[in-house]
Amino acid sequence: MKYCWYASLVLALSFASARGRTSAAQLTDTFTRWLDHPAIQYTTAEPTDPVARLGHELESGRVVLRSNGPSGYLRSLLDALNIPVESQIAVFVPDSVQARRINHDNPRTLFFTDNVIVGWVRGGFIEIAAQDRQTGVAFYSLDQPLIGFDHARITRRHDCLSCHYSYSTVGVPGVLSRSSGQFSVDHRIGLESRWGGWYVTGALGSNRHRGNTKIDDLYSTSTPTAHTSNLSAFEGQFDWTGYLTPHSDVVALMVFDHQMHMMNLLTRIGWEARVAAFEERTSGAQRILTSGEQTDQRVSMAAAAVEVVDYMLFIEEAPLAGSIRGSTAFATRFEDQGPRDRAGRSLRQFDVTNRLFRYPCSYMIYSDVFSALPDTAKMAIYNRLWVVLSGQDPSPRYARLSSQDRQDIIHILQDTKRDLPVSFLASRR
Repeated sequence: MKYCWYASLVLALSFASARGRTSAAQLTDTFTRWLDHPAIQYTTAEPTDPVARLGHELESGRVVLRSNGPSGYLRSLLDALNIPVESQIAVFVPDSVQARRINHDNPRTLFFTDNVIVGWVRGGFIEIAAQDRQTGVAFYSLDQPLIGFDHARITRRHDCLSCHYSYSTVGVPGVLSRSSGQFSVDHRIGLESRWGGWYVTGALGSNRHRGNTKIDDLYSTSTPTAHTSNLSAFEGQFDWTGYLTPHSDVVALMVFDHQMHMMNLLTRIGWEARVAAFEERTSGAQRILTSGEQTDQRVSMAAAAVEVVDYMLFIEEAPLAGSIRGSTAFATRFEDQGPRDRAGRSLRQFDVTNRLFRYPCSYMIYSDVFSALPDTAKMAIYNRLWVVLSGQDPSPRYARLSSQDRQDIIHILQDTKRDLPVSFLASRR
């Protein structure tokens, strides 16, 4: 959260990574300086995310967290935020503000839902990140009770932005997943390049990845072995006393990799819409780009929507090499959240054989941050979705979406989204 050992590389490496992508990636390829913009007010606006709300409940005494064993308030906090223990993933790269505590024998664990991530490492404190509906991801720590107080306190942390506000977070306060050799990871990166420095548990068959291998050994071999790629639990790898479960479920990891970048894209397109609307209402002030130079050119909603929708539809998703199975009930709990259409289909249903999801459209379309997007941003996304799903854009890049995929996604959205534009509703079966 505060300035970590690799922070000096953040802007340089993430800038280089961003510039290596397609020219259509206008959000990823630009930065913002809008933390204190009147339309954003990241540091001054009262946050409305689930963690901020929990903080108020702790202060009032309506909710009380209980400390239990070496993990302290962790389980009680997860229960209060409705975060399943099965979502646990574990990283042993000495990363974050608690880098000195993290190693192969003492990994940092992360637990997550669609809008909250909780981090814990044995012997350390609890870190929390939560996505606000409008301003981006807010960062917090859960502090031990002060003298004279009988409850834990949640404290907002702006110092986390030294690492969590960069090109890799799409130019907004955000979150990301990393792997050794890959500065930023999402579903477009092949498994063979993912999870260096992470524990990975589950049955991956012939799929190979960089997890479960000590950092020093990662660079002594270029081909991960079947043993390191298929680990049923990290029990036996180290003394896991105090940890809630000996798992770092591969399906949870894959969902995490997809979700982090999706969260950032949705925040960014919302920022673009809010700043544009503010400037149109006022003096038409010029937008400041990464270089700090003034320009009257801003990222259009149409261009931003192309990037968001391409990612939302998994257009560049790296293929899987056969069936994958997690080591916990994470997949079942995730799928049970729905919503489902009249045929029982859901965007949360997994494939994990050739691709991550059975119906390749992100479940984050149901998230609070999507629901709170300004109409200009939301309609731009919906319009672009319709152009792609209806086949009006014949570009070869969309050939991976079969006609059945497109039809299934349209039908699921028609039954589960109440704010679809007329274009979707006109084709309702």
